[in-house]
Amino acid sequence: MIINGLIDLPWWGYVLVALGLTHVTIAGVTIFLHRHQAHRALDLHPIPSHFFRFWLWFTTGMVTKEWAAIHRKHHAKCETPEDPHSPQVLGIDKVMWEGAELYRKEGKNAATLEKYGHGTPDDWVERNVYSKHTTLGIGLQLILNVVLFGPIGLSIWAVQMAWIPIFAAGVINGIGHYWGYRNFAADDASRNIVPWGILIGGEELHNNHHAYASSARLSSKWYEFDIGWAYIRIMEMLGLAKVKKLAPKVRMEFGKSHVDLATLHAVITHRYDVLARYARSLKATWTEEAHKLRIDRESVKRWLHSDEQQLPHQDRVRLNELLANSKVLATVHSMRQELAQVWQRSTASKEQLVKHLEDWCHRAERSGIVPLQEFSRQLRSYA
Repeated sequence: MIINGLIDLPWWGYVLVALGLTHVTIAGVTIFLHRHQAHRALDLHPIPSHFFRFWLWFTTGMVTKEWAAIHRKHHAKCETPEDPHSPQVLGIDKVMWEGAELYRKEGKNAATLEKYGHGTPDDWVERNVYSKHTTLGIGLQLILNVVLFGPIGLSIWAVQMAWIPIFAAGVINGIGHYWGYRNFAADDASRNIVPWGILIGGEELHNNHHAYASSARLSSKWYEFDIGWAYIRIMEMLGLAKVKKLAPKVRMEFGKSHVDLATLHAVITHRYDVLARYARSLKATWTEEAHKLRIDRESVKRWLHSDEQQLPHQDRVRLNELLANSKVLATVHSMRQELAQVWQRSTASKEQLVKHLEDWCHRAERSGIVPLQEFSRQLRSYA
């Protein structure tokens, strides 16, 4: 009986056990490593904090300081050659299938740990057990799985070992910057993979996270679901967590006819939402112009809504040719670039920025491009 394990279950019972154990690991990654340690979006009571730290050592061997430092560097250097795991730089296949290796490689970079690893646990247990013996927990987990479930415990252990490298390091860091939908026009290629963040703890809502990195809640739209946020709210009600930061909600004051300081603050705060609404508002315009010029509309979209300096040389040449042949697209493109200057002009005073934004709205309304005129009126409504 011992050979078969102390616990005897039907086949579906072992499946549920494997899914349950991996889900606890995912919860530890998204709540403890990501939202608590890397971004300080919430405080955790010592009980869940140390439980997650132990569990992640026991099931993955991940070192808190290394994970937090690598993730912070990812945000600081996103989509550049210094990004530890950008599919835009390294290729989707590399990040998708070798994401865990990229983490291990960057974890050995002392400069990364020194610059980005501040504020992570540094107690006796961390120094002498978790960081020093990263494979010990994994070995103990294997032994326990076999004792409890017998030979099938090896399969459960294998699933646990593969879950984070495939879904967190591969899917989130790879597909999350390559394919999906965008609520916000963040300064990177981040995407929401699906609206329901369950399988990977809410991390599926990756574009939302990059727009408001310090928010404890990753869902944004009414139809999106972040199971990690549900767990945080339960812990908060039990006194085991305290939320520190949430993404600000967009408020509109429709009928407003002028730009003031409140408008400026709202536009800067919600700049990624502003650019996303701009893209949606002008979609029909650039689609129509692309059709007239017989150019692939997806290429036009990418050229118009990207930083021109980040485009490959060939795309920049084609963009300039396109703008030279379409006065409408030239206006749409230049107006977007000028709008972004509102939050990029760090040396301008608040009064100058208000005047710049008001002037932008006047020129948009005189452009003769109906969607641009309508967007201008919407822009004044940010409150």
